Amino acid sequence: MPASELERSAGLDELSGELRRRVARAFGRSLHIRTVDTGSCAVCESEIRLLAAPHYDLHRLGFFFTPAPRHADLLMVTGPAVRAADNLLLKAYDATPDPKVVIAVGACALGGVYPGDELVHGAVDRVLPVDVFVPGCPPSPLALLQGLLVAVGRLEERVSTLSLDLDTGSAG
Repeated sequence: MPASELERSAGLDELSGELRRRVARAFGRSLHIRTVDTGSCAVCESEIRLLAAPHYDLHRLGFFFTPAPRHADLLMVTGPAVRAADNLLLKAYDATPDPKVVIAVGACALGGVYPGDELVHGAVDRVLPVDVFVPGCPPSPLALLQGLLVAVGRLEERVSTLSLDLDTGSAG
């Protein structure tokens, strides 16, 4: 195996181990990801799908993809935030329970490909509050894992600030 592949494999193992430890420590359960496409070319989605393949195996790290935003902890948004998708994007965001984190994935979602005009907002953060930005066209699976690591840190911060009302059992 060439040295560059060994280094990349060692980096993946280190990143994977850190993600697994932080998810287990902070949540004691798995985290669920809802992907939302707001008009992308589908290349970012193909890279996201690679995370579930055996080489990266996102499931062993405690991450699972969910079709329902009500079951999600993270929203991964791809695409240039076309205005026609505003309703879909806002519904997914509102349906995701707090605390939640939004990850903007790819150059389109960061506003680098399409400028804002009457059809496109440009960047996703013009529609939703974005916590993590993952650049690239498309971003590599390792970049996506790094973005998930940052997102877990943001979720840890939010979970630690939640207070539980012992009388009603609700968080607030």
